[in-house]
Amino acid sequence: MKKLNEIKISGVSLPLYAFIVFVLAVTIAMGKLPLNMLGLTLLLVVMGHVLYFIGEKLPIMNSYLGGGSVFTLLGATLLATFHIIPKDIIVATKGFLGDSFGFLDFYIAALICGAILGMNRKILVKASARFIPVSLVTMVIGAFSVGLVGMLLGQGFGHSILYVSFPQMVGGMGAGILPLSKIYASNLHGDQATIFSQLAPATTLGNILAIIGAVLISKVFVNSKSNGHGVLIPVNKDELKKEKLNLNPTDIGVGMMFAFTIFLLGVICNAFVPKIHSYAFMIIIVFILKALDVVPKTLENCVVMFNQVIMSNLTHAVLAGIGLSLIDLATLAKAMNVQFIILSLTSVVAMGLAAAIIGEFVGLFPVETAIGAGMINNSMGGTGNIAVLSASDRMEMIAFAQMANRLSGAIILILGGLLASMLN
Repeated sequence: MKKLNEIKISGVSLPLYAFIVFVLAVTIAMGKLPLNMLGLTLLLVVMGHVLYFIGEKLPIMNSYLGGGSVFTLLGATLLATFHIIPKDIIVATKGFLGDSFGFLDFYIAALICGAILGMNRKILVKASARFIPVSLVTMVIGAFSVGLVGMLLGQGFGHSILYVSFPQMVGGMGAGILPLSKIYASNLHGDQATIFSQLAPATTLGNILAIIGAVLISKVFVNSKSNGHGVLIPVNKDELKKEKLNLNPTDIGVGMMFAFTIFLLGVICNAFVPKIHSYAFMIIIVFILKALDVVPKTLENCVVMFNQVIMSNLTHAVLAGIGLSLIDLATLAKAMNVQFIILSLTSVVAMGLAAAIIGEFVGLFPVETAIGAGMINNSMGGTGNIAVLSASDRMEMIAFAQMANRLSGAIILILGGLLASMLN
């Protein structure tokens, strides 16, 4: 019993964890799990932590396939696909992450504010000035690469860009292919539901390939001079030193209020300019505050504390929620053919290489730009960014990832309408 108590899953001893899982399983079997914040949070946290723990222990998985993060996504997806988790819980989880409860907004608000305010101000400004152009040029190269390979495969230049490249780069489902499918339907005079089902496989497969790509890049170049280990731009070690914070319950609450207030400012801005996502406005606002150095250090520390608490406890839960409710293996399997896989892989490889090469040219670490501009721009928006960065152990890059993803998403929506009208 003593040895079992020494085995801990996210700080919980194995016997206690087994008891929690047992109670949760019985509640689900009885159909009595509360489909609210309490029930779904417990389910996702417990599921996320145990799947992550297993993934980190599996030999091949932990070395080459993304370890705990990828196993959490895959495990939760399989639990949903084989109906081990009841349908009503899966539907509720989707709403819990999205508009119904906004769990993902809660998580991302903490991440963005804490990531930006916790960074060295000089590094943030320098890196952003170089990173954004790299991200934009990488998108252009990715789209043309997919179009040219599509021509060689007999899929057509425009068709390949519209149905593979753009849905992979547009930034996910809700803020990505949903509005993109509306734009296509309007310009091509087609059915939106049909078009959405054609775009979804590319978004899903692109995200999976981006996760694997990020893991491989981080593993292969782990000891390379091209690896910044989560830092985009070469800096002095002194600039990377961070103040060690002693977590304080009151300060964590203050950090939460400030982070959520910034998020609401993003929502207000989005109401006036709907085509730019609230996350994008939030990033801009926090970036300006940090660049101008107007937030008191004590308040910055409060937000960073809140960030640390949320990241430590909820990251695996978010990954479990993504796998459970947002990755549809059945839809993906139907769309699978050699041409589709090659085109999707082309986007990921071309953008990863382009970002690395251009990043090095402008003085950024190639590994970080390959992941932050290449892989991230093939991911499913906020959820995909978390999966990619978590798998490659680069969660400190979340602000840049969101910046790249939201910027690319807005541009793709505009270009998608133009290209679709040209092909009509």
